Amino acid sequence: MAEIIHLDEFQAARRQTRRRAATHAHLERAVAILKENLADAAAALRDAPPHGQNELLDRVEKLAAMVRYAARMLGD
Repeated sequence: MAEIIHLDEFQAARRQTRRRAATHAHLERAVAILKENLADAAAALRDAPPHGQNELLDRVEKLAAMVRYAARMLGD
């Protein structure tokens, strides 16, 4: 007796794996960009005059939160 193999199930699983890999790669690139921006903001903070530090501190906090969130997404 012959066994029927449903190729559509395999193809769907393969497409889903490809989508996950692409999403993961995009997220890794986004984290790298966020980290670069965070480093730039931290460097600017070091040299900023006192009246400009609050804005940079806010930016550093927001970027750090986004990096943390994205890192958690990568861990899942």
